Amino acid sequence: MAGSYTKKEFSVGPEEQTLLKDSNGTRIVPAKGTEPVRLSPGWEGTGRPDDELNFKGVTMDQAELELNPPKDRLNIIFCIMILHGIGILMPWNMFITAKNYFVNYKLSKEYTGIETNYATNFLSYLAFAAQIPNILFNWLNVFIQFGGNLTTRIVWGIFIQVLIFVCTVILAMTDSSDWPGAFFWITMISVIILNTANGIYQNSVFGMVAKLPTKYTGAVILGTNISGTFTAIINFLAQYMAPNARTAAIYYFITALFILLACFDTYFALPINRFYRYCELLHQKGINKRQLENSTRGKHDRLPYWKIFKQCFPQCFNTFFIFFVTLSLFPSVHSDIISSDPNFIVPPDYYSTVMCFLTFNITALIGSSIASLVQWPSKRYLIIPVALRILYIPLFLLCNYKPKGILRTLPVYINNDWIYFLIAITMGISSGYFSSLSMMYCPRMVDSQYMATAGMFGAASLITGIFTGILFSMVMPILVANISFELS
Repeated sequence: MAGSYTKKEFSVGPEEQTLLKDSNGTRIVPAKGTEPVRLSPGWEGTGRPDDELNFKGVTMDQAELELNPPKDRLNIIFCIMILHGIGILMPWNMFITAKNYFVNYKLSKEYTGIETNYATNFLSYLAFAAQIPNILFNWLNVFIQFGGNLTTRIVWGIFIQVLIFVCTVILAMTDSSDWPGAFFWITMISVIILNTANGIYQNSVFGMVAKLPTKYTGAVILGTNISGTFTAIINFLAQYMAPNARTAAIYYFITALFILLACFDTYFALPINRFYRYCELLHQKGINKRQLENSTRGKHDRLPYWKIFKQCFPQCFNTFFIFFVTLSLFPSVHSDIISSDPNFIVPPDYYSTVMCFLTFNITALIGSSIASLVQWPSKRYLIIPVALRILYIPLFLLCNYKPKGILRTLPVYINNDWIYFLIAITMGISSGYFSSLSMMYCPRMVDSQYMATAGMFGAASLITGIFTGILFSMVMPILVANISFELS
């Protein structure tokens, strides 16, 4: 042993049970001025569970991950979460952006040879068919694990969506001019099934990403905003490159098929990544620790849904309200605002495409990107700018909003295209930025073992905001047709 020692006699008693004795029963103590020998505490002194002390359930891989915490090399997991963000809004964006294919081709009088009301009411039917099952299964998926764990729900959710898009491509190839009614209802049924599967998939993705650091939830929201821009560009390219509407639709829907297949493949690649396994390990250890504490206290291992909801409710409300305001205006009001200046830089034929769809999707994408770098305001004060976004509704109505078939009585007070463009930019950026913040904050409002459930509550609030915003957008034409006042 290090240091010099002397021998000190001591009487027989409990003190004699010591490790530092010589063969004559004499205790060895350090000489004056030298440091005593200190034994490092054993595993028993670390407070670890018995299974872990005996190395039960601890693999070499897990031990190596804890000793050398990995990083997200090349931001692979971040990019995969962006891809899943694109995938979870792909069905909605694909069908809503393909308005010309359904309304002006498959259900048009020129194609079918008869006059029907299917084309006139297509978007209204589509919104209800898409969002009602989506909102229903998003909320149910929080409390009931359809199909088992997260992996099962995500895999089956993607698989069913792939099948529906295959059927949609087949319908695009088929001549349906003799049965427009059947085509319409087959499309609606497929949309219902598609969004039922998507609701479970979307909710499960937010539950999965809640186990990762905050910025990865922002990556999913970033992907949802990229989805709109990506879909609009693909639709434009398909129309530009294809010789006819039928071929353009086939290219368009096949693209969605490949995106969903990429989501399917990358999900199975996640467990191969060391960083993802490390985050899963930390999350599982937190759950195991809490379960151990609950078992020693005699508590049942049941999720306290009401407690979780109360804790994350502020961010759930923020998420709901952001999407409520956004979907009240986009795309219904936004796309029906026409140019006030015939000499404006954007020609009238492209005004809606540029000023509405491209502007919103690009600015929302920018807003989501900023949220990955800067998180302000804090969780406590986010409600203030979120509530102030309600002012966008009267601002858009005061622009040159001319809904089709409606005689506007409300005077136009914002008749400058550049001012309207500025309002549209700020609306898109604030939508992308604040929605990312609220979804990033939501899982952080609860304890670590409840993060996945809180993430699901946030996803359900997002869909609820979208659905109620779409419903409220139907009131906008009524407002501008029945309100008339003059500003003094």
